[in-house]
Amino acid sequence: MRLLIALWAASAAAQQLTYLDNGSIRIGVDLELGGSITYLAAAGQENMINSADYGRQIQQSYYSGPAPFGRPHPSWPNWPWNPISTGDVYRNRSRLLKYSNDGTTLYVRAAPLQWALDNVACECTFETWIELDHNIARVRARLNNLRPDRSQYPARDQELPAVYTNGPFHHLFTYDGLEPFTKAPVREIVNSGPPWANWQATENWAALVNDDGFGLGVFHPGVFRFIGGFHGTRGVGGPKDNPTGYISPVRREILDHDIRYSYEYQLIVGSADQIRDYAYANRPDPRPEYIFRRDRQHWTYTNASDTGWPVRGRLRIGVEGEDPYLTGPPGLWRAEEVAKLYIRAAHRTKQDRAELFWSVPGQGFSAVRRLPFDVITDGRYHTYEIDMASSPEWRGWITGLRLDPVASGSPGEFVDVKYISWRER
Repeated sequence: MRLLIALWAASAAAQQLTYLDNGSIRIGVDLELGGSITYLAAAGQENMINSADYGRQIQQSYYSGPAPFGRPHPSWPNWPWNPISTGDVYRNRSRLLKYSNDGTTLYVRAAPLQWALDNVACECTFETWIELDHNIARVRARLNNLRPDRSQYPARDQELPAVYTNGPFHHLFTYDGLEPFTKAPVREIVNSGPPWANWQATENWAALVNDDGFGLGVFHPGVFRFIGGFHGTRGVGGPKDNPTGYISPVRREILDHDIRYSYEYQLIVGSADQIRDYAYANRPDPRPEYIFRRDRQHWTYTNASDTGWPVRGRLRIGVEGEDPYLTGPPGLWRAEEVAKLYIRAAHRTKQDRAELFWSVPGQGFSAVRRLPFDVITDGRYHTYEIDMASSPEWRGWITGLRLDPVASGSPGEFVDVKYISWRER
């Protein structure tokens, strides 16, 4: 009887996973845990993914206001709005809505739960698409927000995605120097978190590998800020044990009440060198090119707001107070490769002066690194050519941009921005 019960339990556990397998790697999502990725292994090797609690796995996780949201668990009294794929801290499970697996593409749609609350559904859905290519899992994720709260909360850091590995994969490697894509030496980050280490992954990847140098890499093109580390006893433990490694590429984003927010990333199974080689082969163009056709291109606001989702060909920024400005996502490009920047915008303002700031490694925005330019306030679109090379401070590595469309505004004033780019469009 005990053997029959054990066989039934093993069968039931197997039925809640659905897999893709191309002979090189195998990946599986748990249909009882909102389609979170709970299995990833090379052919004939052990599962690398940790599932000791419902906050681990490889899964979507998003953050927005307010904080606190509802009545959070006592351990996180000020926790914000935070739906995750798997379930919540009380071990309630997210609900599967739909899935398909044709052997090539695995698709899941789920209704996630608020992590810090007790069985509180998010007014949203998550979708995930997975495909395999040799030792690579290509993953596309999407949040479909349906919140009745129409507030535009400030931008928050987003885990894109959250990745947890088992105890044997405890060496965290990345490249965070200022000679990216030159095969300069990588760095091992030693961290016993949380709190997790925080660094600028200047080649857009990080990896957790075992003592033999084999493991899992995360590559998110264009994302430079990563967090991660290791928790627990190093070198031991399986999917249900406490020791775990963690990696997450992070961006600050505004998540509107009705947004459809998508991103893509790759999971690479192999050595740190193989993971890095993949990042090199898929390096994005680092030069700044932000076309506000369908989204914000990861820009955020201070003392300003826009008209919300959806974005239709431009950002309309309300500039009704003191010192409104737009901040671009972290980047990394050589100043000499971007001699000019072009901004296409329409100002409906009284003030006719704007400023463009830039940051450099290890330093934020500063009045020393800025160029002012005149704008036309007739409400029509104009393209402004800014001669960046004219500033002696525009040199070396540049890590980001900030646009101050006016120094201050009045009620009803706004600026429409179509693009900010290294080339005129």
